[in-house]
Amino acid sequence: MLFTDRTDAGRRLGAALTHLGRHDPVVLGLPRGGVPVAYEVAQALRAPLDVIVVRKLGVPYHPELGFGAIGEGGVRVISDEIVRHAGVREKDLVAVERAEEAELARRAHAYREGRPRRPLKGRAVVVVDDGVATGATARAACQVVRAQGAAHVVLAVPVASPDVAARLREDVDEVVCLSTPSPFSAVGEWYRDFSQTSDEEVVALLARGSGGVVTAEEVEIDAGGVTLPGDLAVPGDAGAVVVFAHGSGSSRRSPRNRSVASALHRAGLGTLLFDLLTRGEEAHRDNVFDIGLLAGRLADTTSWLRGRAGLPVGSFGASTGAAAALRAAAADPDAGVGAVVSRGGRPDLAGADLAGVRAPTLLIVGGDDTTVIDLNRQAQASLRCENRLEIVPGASHLFEEPGALDRVADLAGNWFGEHLLRKPSQDPRAFPT
Repeated sequence: MLFTDRTDAGRRLGAALTHLGRHDPVVLGLPRGGVPVAYEVAQALRAPLDVIVVRKLGVPYHPELGFGAIGEGGVRVISDEIVRHAGVREKDLVAVERAEEAELARRAHAYREGRPRRPLKGRAVVVVDDGVATGATARAACQVVRAQGAAHVVLAVPVASPDVAARLREDVDEVVCLSTPSPFSAVGEWYRDFSQTSDEEVVALLARGSGGVVTAEEVEIDAGGVTLPGDLAVPGDAGAVVVFAHGSGSSRRSPRNRSVASALHRAGLGTLLFDLLTRGEEAHRDNVFDIGLLAGRLADTTSWLRGRAGLPVGSFGASTGAAAALRAAAADPDAGVGAVVSRGGRPDLAGADLAGVRAPTLLIVGGDDTTVIDLNRQAQASLRCENRLEIVPGASHLFEEPGALDRVADLAGNWFGEHLLRKPSQDPRAFPT
């Protein structure tokens, strides 16, 4: 079984776990890659989401050999047999444990942003990872969960080594694994997209999952006679919806745009991520730069979204998607888009239509993306609407540097919050990330 990405794996795994819904479970994701999978499982079970942070205790002179694990709440699971055979001295055991306790506390606090961990005593608990190769971390997590008082422990993974999956059944009440292929060499080979999950994405997903259920669904949009797939996610308290217009070489699966979308959910904004082009069209690069085609489809999608959600709509554009967002906004200035944000975009490609944009527009560019900065300044000079250019210091075109995408989310969240939700203006750094 091959999974598209962690979101796809999580949805399929959630469907296989529906029998647990009646047990009022708590879903715990192993950071970092297990959290996107766990988020989808939590949505399917309508269950709260939290993170399970464990640290392996390694023999000092042979760190890959674990003699135990620790978890939050002072939980420690020690293998007396390994300690004895490895000759681990008491003072070494204490030193390793203290070092790992500090790192455990740091990570747990950072991922939850100070929220308390969910109590597990007497609860059914589903421990989720994106896959299992050796099983060491999954086993430690399940042991810690049991020690924290869980009444029923389920390990749920999309894919695992068949031998390891069999052994793990000895540590838990139930193992749910969608695929145990043989031969098995690595988890990532069973995903089309196994790109790294960032700390920022973990934080955003946990915040969404801890606050309640975000209604998420796959949709199909008729745009000019072409059916385009999309992912619509709307928090219960949403006051507006932001449609994402992807750029060159990207799609609705873009991890950067999904990370920003997750942050917008926390600010009371729904999101629609969809593909502007079909797979066949994406193969022809000319289509990626056909701003008229992209803008027309985005305008149709915006109209569909207004009717579907009944809420104000904003646009978030990246690369050529930014030009499409601005041209679409200019085409329907009175009843269309309420605000536009461009991330590393090419607004200059909207040409003469820039002068017709009435929606408040924020242009965000990386400080090291000098060519695109110049193009954004040229486009800004043609805008007649309320607008601002924000340059993120030290950031490249894709905002891959630590904290750069957080800053994008800060700026976008405040811009949409001010212009779509009609909230008082705030300092951009006040928006939570």
